[in-house]
Order: sequence, then structure tokens, then C-alpha cells
Amino acid sequence: MSTPKIDVQVISSGILSDDVLMLGESLMKQCRIPAQQSLALQFGSFRHSVTVVPVPRYEGLRISQTLARRMGIYSGTPLRLLYQATTRTLALGPLIGVLVSRDHPGQPDKPFGDITLFCRELTDACRSQGAYVYFFTPNAIGSSFSSVEGWVYTKGWHKMTLPPPDVVNNRLTTRKLENLPNVQQFMAEIKRRFGAHVFNEKFLDKSEVFDALKRDSGLQRYLPESHALHNYTMLKSMCSRYSTVFLKPVRGSLGKGIIRVSRIGSDNWQASYATVGGTKRQSFGSLVKLFSTLAGKMKTVRYLIQQGLNLIDIGGRPVDYRALTQKNASGKWIITSIVARTAGSQHFVSNLARGGTLSTVRESVAKSNLPVQFRGDASSRLSKAALDIARGIDTHIPAHFGELGIDLALDTGGRVWLLEVNSKPSKNDNTPLKEGKIRPSVRMMIQYARYISGF
Repeated sequence: MSTPKIDVQVISSGILSDDVLMLGESLMKQCRIPAQQSLALQFGSFRHSVTVVPVPRYEGLRISQTLARRMGIYSGTPLRLLYQATTRTLALGPLIGVLVSRDHPGQPDKPFGDITLFCRELTDACRSQGAYVYFFTPNAIGSSFSSVEGWVYTKGWHKMTLPPPDVVNNRLTTRKLENLPNVQQFMAEIKRRFGAHVFNEKFLDKSEVFDALKRDSGLQRYLPESHALHNYTMLKSMCSRYSTVFLKPVRGSLGKGIIRVSRIGSDNWQASYATVGGTKRQSFGSLVKLFSTLAGKMKTVRYLIQQGLNLIDIGGRPVDYRALTQKNASGKWIITSIVARTAGSQHFVSNLARGGTLSTVRESVAKSNLPVQFRGDASSRLSKAALDIARGIDTHIPAHFGELGIDLALDTGGRVWLLEVNSKPSKNDNTPLKEGKIRPSVRMMIQYARYISGF
């Protein structure tokens, strides 16, 4: 279905009434929009009855000032136009809402802190594709769910009242915000009432991911042995099979709270803790003593215990890979980027926040201790694993995802392993942001939003 991109012109309400639109004649013919008949105008959840007047030798759309204000549209807004003859609906859009954790109204040049530049990039990308984006926080959701206080960028950041969108990209950074009753109600209501789509609608926890993927025989080869750690028996059983195991907080991110447990003698054990300043180590004369030290932490934090892997390294610093997988303009998973992350010199986790460094897959493999015979197809095997896992998450976890950060590793035998799946991949992680530059990952997000909303 054709969805031409048009520019919206706002006309004084004294000249044009609220229930009349003026549209280029050739566009009306192309989209088969009937003239001078009552139609429903739609923009996100906004609905309004209008008639359309054709204008010869004109390519855009003219609407009245009052109507523009009710819709949250300003003059010069580029939008897609979609006419559905069966419902006699003239839809403009897509209207995309990005749900962010917080805003700083007192800093109008940087209302979203360190993700402001990403929000600008998203706005520029939407303008080039004929989509309209606004940014809103949980506090901005009205009690009736019929309007949202959102931020838009047009010669600076402005707050406006806007209709609930066609598509919500959930970029909330904490479970606490995501689980707020008004956020959960809003997402459920706009899906039910307006047929809106919400993607990346929830956080994933590690147990949920590994338990779901275990059910798929095609994915088992990527999964290190993993179990919920409830008691000493589980720790003892895993430590009898592997000389190193990792304890990972089920809901952790950025490498926080990971503990590596290693055998350093017949019955001596060492626990290594990932901290911001580097790795802290503690030795124990028995596994029982080690467990009793951990028992206190386990009262407040749920852990996953996972088989330790013999990962490739560069000069003793472990390497892993972050693949960004996204759904494209036809709803299929693709790889947008894969970067190698090498741990900082005092760390065993590779996050950039902990002094990790980025490189390409090829560079990392060339500098690593991966045997030569496994180097040639390392990149294609990592890509295949990331796509297999993204499709597996889609199949086995009942939630809507449009992008996933998938952390993978290679062992010294060339085998690919899954470390973690992140449903809120950071926008400051993979490449430095440059003013005015639009990254492929941002373009892809809008193409997917257009696909699911029909634009």
C-alpha cells in the first residue's frame, strides 16, 4: 500500500475551518481519496471528522491552526499519508512515542541528560522518513490515557499535549518504572483501545531467557549450563563439574554483581567480585565457607549459576561480543552491528563502564589466542548465533521485541556461547554519537515502527 510523504502546512483558522483539509489533487488521485465526503482523520489515537478539498498543482496538506494544535502538529511537519477505503479513514503518521525514564525541564537544551543527543538523532531520522516522534516519561501519562505531555524537537525542545501514539518504544531503564501501575495500564489500554503497538515492552531476566531457550533443541548448543542458585547442593554440584562457575544476578546489568568462583587447590576456592575499581578476590578453605559468605547476598538478590567458559582473550583480558539485532522494514530480524569488547586490565567483565575497549570482530580475533583454524568464519558464526537467539526469544517469550542486544562469546575451541540478552540495548554503547549523523540502528527502528503501524 502506498504511503506518500507529505509536508503539513498550518493555515490560520479564520481561513480554513477545523473540519476541512486541503490536499494536493494528484495525491488524492494516487491514494483514491474521495473529495467533499465525510472521512475520519486519524493521528495516533486522535480521531476527527473531516472533508477533503483537492488543490491543483500542490503536493502537501493544509490544516487549520486549531486542528494542528489539537493534534500537536506544527507547520512543516513531514508525515506519511495512508487512506483506508473500507473504513473511510485518512491516517497521518506514524506517530511514535518513546517512553524514557526521566526528563529535566529545567535544562531545556538537555532535557534527557546523556540520551538527549540520541533523541535529537531519532527526531532527525523521523523527519527524513516522514514519521513524527515525541518523548515522554511515566509522569507525563494522563489519567484518562487520552493525552500525553510529550517533548518534541523543533528549533529547540518544547513540551506539548499529544495523542497516545501508534507505536511506543519502551526505553525505560529500570524495572521499578516499568512496573508502575500507570505505565502498565497505559500500555494495555492503548493496545486495546487504539490498536497501538508497544515494543521492547519488558525487561528480560537471565533465568527467564535461559529457561525459555533451553526448550529449543536448535539453540541448546549456545547455552552454558545454567540453573537458579537456591542452595549449597546446587553450588557443590556445579563446582564438581566445572573448575570455574559464574554467579550472575538474575536482574543485573552492566556486569554489576557478577561473582566468579574458581577452584585453586584440592579444596581451596576463590571468589572474584566485579567492582567498579577492579576485581576483588577472597579465598576460602572450603566450599561450605564460601557458600555461607554468599548466603547473606542471596537473601536480597536472586542468582543464576553458570558454567565457566574458557573464553578467548587478548593478553589475558577476556573478549566478548555485543550483537545488536533489530527487526527491519518487513519485520524480519537482522544484525545491525557486532562489536568486540575486551575487558579492562583489572576486570573480568568487559563492559565499557568498567574500562572495557571496543574493536571490530576481525581485529579482536586477530589479536586473540583463538586458534588459526577457527578464525576465518568467526564473524559469520557469531551473526548466525545472534539471529538464532533473537528468533528464539521471539518464539518462546510472550512479549513484543523490536531490538535486542545479544552478548556472545567464543571459547578457545571456536564455539559460540550466549552470555546474556538485553531487551533495552544502550544507545551510548556501540558508536560515538556525532551531531547530525543518523546511525543505521536508529533508521532501522523507524522502519520497523512504520512496518508495524502500516505506514
